[in-house]
Amino acid sequence: MEPTEIQVRGARVHNLQNVSVTLPRNQLICFTGVSGSGKSSFAFDTLHAEGQRRYIESLSAYARQFLGQLTKPDVDLITGLSPTVSIQQKAAGWNPRSTVGTVTQILDFVRVLFARVGTQHCTHCDRPITAQTREQILGRILALPDDDRIMILAPVVRGQKGEYRDLFEDMLRRGFSRARVDGRIVSLTDDPQLDRNVKHNIEIVVDRIVLKPTVRSRLTQAIEIALELGEGSLIVATLDDEADTKRRRRKPTDLLISSRYACTDCDISFEPPGPQMFSFNSPTGMCLTCDGMGTSFDFVPELMIPDPTKSFIELAIEPMRTRIGKWRKHIYESVAKSEEFKLTTPWCDLSTSAQHALLYGTGDKHLTFSWRWSGGIWKHGGTFDGVIHELREKHKKAKSAMVRNYYEKYMRTALCPDCRGARLNQQALSVKLDGKTIDDCLSLSIADAASYFAEVKLTATQQIIAEEALKEIRTRLQFLIDVGLHYLALDRTAPTLSGGESQRIRLASQIGSGLVGVLYVLDEPSIGLHARDNMRLLDSLQRLRDMGNTVIVVEHDEETMRAADTIVDFGPGPGHRGGHIVAQGTLSDIRKAKNSVTADYLTGKREIEIPKTRRPVTARSQADRNNRKKTSTGKRR
Repeated sequence: MEPTEIQVRGARVHNLQNVSVTLPRNQLICFTGVSGSGKSSFAFDTLHAEGQRRYIESLSAYARQFLGQLTKPDVDLITGLSPTVSIQQKAAGWNPRSTVGTVTQILDFVRVLFARVGTQHCTHCDRPITAQTREQILGRILALPDDDRIMILAPVVRGQKGEYRDLFEDMLRRGFSRARVDGRIVSLTDDPQLDRNVKHNIEIVVDRIVLKPTVRSRLTQAIEIALELGEGSLIVATLDDEADTKRRRRKPTDLLISSRYACTDCDISFEPPGPQMFSFNSPTGMCLTCDGMGTSFDFVPELMIPDPTKSFIELAIEPMRTRIGKWRKHIYESVAKSEEFKLTTPWCDLSTSAQHALLYGTGDKHLTFSWRWSGGIWKHGGTFDGVIHELREKHKKAKSAMVRNYYEKYMRTALCPDCRGARLNQQALSVKLDGKTIDDCLSLSIADAASYFAEVKLTATQQIIAEEALKEIRTRLQFLIDVGLHYLALDRTAPTLSGGESQRIRLASQIGSGLVGVLYVLDEPSIGLHARDNMRLLDSLQRLRDMGNTVIVVEHDEETMRAADTIVDFGPGPGHRGGHIVAQGTLSDIRKAKNSVTADYLTGKREIEIPKTRRPVTARSQADRNNRKKTSTGKRR
């Protein structure tokens, strides 16, 4: 038979004075009393500690060696104790990757939702993207001009080093006779000799076709073979007809087509979205610039250029430190020639594009560098990554703390320039659900997010797919609202949460877990909670009780005492003057207690006086209040 009460005999932990008490199970019990009277010692260091110790003792010897041994509390007897869960007043953690969404596991269901029913958009043109069927691929190729000569190619190697003799032999055995290697058509019977240390692109020639209405079946077969070899991708290469001078002038083009996710206008293929693509803790989804942190510690141009009247050649960019030598100068001169400016021009007079080219590079643009020496001029080509890239490498490779500190004078932590604090890569941020990206959803407050997910518009098919994920999201958001956390944003980082907020998040998680027969011990959950939300918190605690759990709350709040089924008052004073139970029972029983400080305040014998004079409200104090209101919303600044 299940016990109906918890009996404790002879508790002597910390300042407890041989306390003995009987507590009813499946009730909301409030431990109160002056600070230092022993209520936390009894709740956490006696009841919870013994519950944890007994749980660990019930495990196998193999499991216990990893968990370690817990010290038995100094108590004579505890009976009727259930498995215990402690929800203490402490921060959620210092991991900057943790957010409200990850701690509550809401983000896990949001990622599944976007992966399964979200619509992928092109990262360039923002057009919706879907997987192309075989018929769509066929129709697109047949839409090319009649009488065009095309090659259907299957890309089998992309930018990989090796000789690939086994590949060529395998393709030859399967009936293929030609391949395009690094843009050049070769015969597989000639055994192409490839440099094993050079990256190669290899496409197998599946068929050569002159586009006419009669080639539909042949083209269909070639598409099937190419997609199988190319693992879902094929290339349509147009060929020039040497007998036609008009066609000979036209530049041959390659058309990349994918049976997977691809933008038909930009000819860009994408990986099909999956839950990992929406995780900033996974390399698949994180922004590679900031490694999924949302912020980056990088050089700031304003700090790097203290005197903009200097020219670049005069070291306007101060952290470059040393005089620009001949070798570096010939590289910068080529950049200046390409962008049409002079290195001797004062920095403040340079155009924005010229400044950007020097600081951040010219991207993929190919430059020709000219090095003058006694034997003539040596020209070589390449790209320019920018001065900031050079400084990043120097800072990264610096072994001396003094050198690193020097460069860090010109660096600051700021929003990532690529993801703007969203933490995800561009493909993940291009998936939309009812017009919103995942970052738009996570930046909403919990109350706004609950409204959005309650009214999100989905098709009938999408509704069936998303039913379970939406149910979990809506339920967990409601739990957070019930404990008064409606103002937090889902992307709020865990280290910025207060102890009370962290405790209420864990409380909401416990309500959602649906456990029964558990002893919950909470440490002042009303701390940091607005008075208007206190009843929401109490409703949540009573819901835990009604599910068949015992809830013990260490609290000073009057509303909590009034809502409790049983109150245990510790005292009569703090420290060595405490450690006793001065009163126990219902609210009316506590009111009648004679040696209870709590009773004096509940009956009105004592009260906290309102100050007769208050500090005047100054402009500065009012501004501080306004700033606190803005930051308390939890939205990204």
